[in-house]
Amino acid sequence: MDQFSVIVDNRQFRKLTKTKGAFPNENSLLKLLYIGINQVSNKWTMPISNWALTIAQLSIYFKGRLDGVIKI
Repeated sequence: MDQFSVIVDNRQFRKLTKTKGAFPNENSLLKLLYIGINQVSNKWTMPISNWALTIAQLSIYFKGRLDGVIKI
């Protein structure tokens, strides 16, 4: 997960919690965040942009280390 994904996820959690004044207990907050994670996780299934370029660059930088894992 890249830094942009983390920022987007934090923004989603902030949107969930900022309208609530206070939570009666810790479980209510955890339930809300659980629902938020389920909603955000649908976006995580999208393909990674420029993945082929990233793999090509990593295979050059880490020569031989990706050979057994990924066919290039």
